Amino acid sequence: MIEARMDEIIKIINEANYNYYTLDNPTISDQEYDRYMQELQKLEEKYPHLKRVDSPTQRVGSEVIDEFKKVTHEIPMLSLSNVFNESEIIQFDERIKKVVATPKYVAELKIDGLSVSLKYEKGKLVRAATRGDGIIGEDITHNAKTIKSIPLTINKPLDIEVRGEIYMSKASFEKLNATGHNFANPRNAAAGSVRQLDSKIAATRNLDCFIYHLPDPEDYNIYTHFEALRFMKELGFVTNPNNKKINNIEELLKYIDDWTAKRHTLPYEIDGIVIKVNDLNDQQKLGFTARSPKWATAYKFPAEEVLTKVTDIIFTVGRTGQVTPSANLEPVRVMGSIISRATLHNEDYVVSKDIRVGDIVAIKKAGDVIPEVVKVIKERRTGHEQPFKMATHCPICHHELIKNNEEAAYYCPNDQCPAKKQEKLIHFTSRNAMNIEGFGDRIIEDFFNLGFLCNYDDFYTLNEHKEELMELEGFGEKSINNLLEEIEKSKNNSLERLLFGLSIRHVGAKTADILAKNFLNLDNLIVASFDDVSAIKDIGPIIAKSVTEYFQNDENLKLISRLKNHHVNMVYLKTVTTSITDFTDKTFVLTGTLEQFTREEAKAKIEALGGIVTSSVSKKTDVVIAGLEAGSKLTKAQKLGLTVWDESTFINTLSKY
Repeated sequence: MIEARMDEIIKIINEANYNYYTLDNPTISDQEYDRYMQELQKLEEKYPHLKRVDSPTQRVGSEVIDEFKKVTHEIPMLSLSNVFNESEIIQFDERIKKVVATPKYVAELKIDGLSVSLKYEKGKLVRAATRGDGIIGEDITHNAKTIKSIPLTINKPLDIEVRGEIYMSKASFEKLNATGHNFANPRNAAAGSVRQLDSKIAATRNLDCFIYHLPDPEDYNIYTHFEALRFMKELGFVTNPNNKKINNIEELLKYIDDWTAKRHTLPYEIDGIVIKVNDLNDQQKLGFTARSPKWATAYKFPAEEVLTKVTDIIFTVGRTGQVTPSANLEPVRVMGSIISRATLHNEDYVVSKDIRVGDIVAIKKAGDVIPEVVKVIKERRTGHEQPFKMATHCPICHHELIKNNEEAAYYCPNDQCPAKKQEKLIHFTSRNAMNIEGFGDRIIEDFFNLGFLCNYDDFYTLNEHKEELMELEGFGEKSINNLLEEIEKSKNNSLERLLFGLSIRHVGAKTADILAKNFLNLDNLIVASFDDVSAIKDIGPIIAKSVTEYFQNDENLKLISRLKNHHVNMVYLKTVTTSITDFTDKTFVLTGTLEQFTREEAKAKIEALGGIVTSSVSKKTDVVIAGLEAGSKLTKAQKLGLTVWDESTFINTLSKY
């Protein structure tokens, strides 16, 4: 009798979830739902041996894991190509029509969340995984079970995988931040929630999920994408109600125009429109590139411009000592984030736009780029605005600033400036430098102020202060051990990471790699002359002067010596091509879309064979590799009479090696 009652309650709750989330047709009240859930919880506590693995009580969150396990996707979770305007949408349609005479599409709202793969066996959820890099993701099953719009059991006992987007509604986001959290936008909040080791935390975050893709539709005798969406809804999954079949390009453009205007009325964030060819046979004809399907693309909404007021202009100090003006703003939401500051770049930028404290300005944020002021609404000036004055002294150490006449920027020349030191330490741990995970800006600031960190080599003596660090608020033995493990791992980085991390002026990640590849170890670079460095292709006199001056400084040499004593690697560890190839010491520019490679993959292959990839075409460019829809770079290359390869020439040349 007890087991039968538990089964009955589970059936009632599952049907209620299906009616509420999938059909948007609630059939019982919230009070009834809560009463059934409480009864089931009490029965499971009293009779734990009768608790079912698919019990809806799992949604309250009861599982805590030690780490996220890696999951290999049997079918890769590819990303989509992007289009950004009407012209590019029409070009996408024209490319499709070269293969499919009269294509039909499905248009879907692009939910601003994170992709998830859900796997079911005999109708029961057995695994949820993030997209990761498309091949390998992370197992988040314990957190996915807490999301009420993800069914624990579907309506048929199938072995099936579906894919979708986990997101947080605007209302849940505002409620979460009201409790003291400070997430920038709903997407970040959703991503942070599904990466909690304790599922109880995820359970409190009110996440949701839309399902949008069936990887193996033919297994279920489905032959269009729209049928697949309907099939998944019948199984109990929540699909977006605004998906629409599209017959032609005119309908598609209207759908995009309509939702561009209406997107702010939705209860969740969207950042574009996904366009997919509907017929699955047509999809197969069109095929894939190495990175994305040719039969689908994502239209990304243009960067928003929002008006707000400049309340102050402040000055910040970077790792090189560059002092940059920034605008403090009345807080305003831009593309899902609350913005209260925007970069003003440099004195020339502010003067050219005549930006003043008190001005009403338009700010723009494109993707993850730092917001910037794009224009001043001068007709709204009152006469009380304060004209801009560039700082003459460092805002932190008060040392007089200097300006190189060849640059627009001002610099603090004081090597002991606390702001410069902190920014250098932050840069040293960054991903493209020494990649020491766990050191956020605030941790480095705290460790700096407490005297544990002052120079780069101090990271490698933190283990001597372990007991003191564990006494700090917010730091336990496990978190300190994790930091120390990351520091130890960083000793094995290749030389180019160290060179970039040292904050040598004018030496970015690419230049650091060129220097490391040419000199192979740091000792060789230390004794190199100005002529030795400037003789390297793509290393100009300004960089050569900066590099040689850095290693002529006694304090810098003492620092290098201390890093050596801590066994930090000083050798270039990448494979160096010694044979002469068609790529050796040649400068390449990639333009247009390659079908067989991503831009990064093509760049890696060129560099592995001794070539150099730059972003702009000039007389010094040896070869321009032009993919589909190559634009102004190809035109410029042709005017300069440069060698141009199409993708097939590039592939054939690569195949020789």
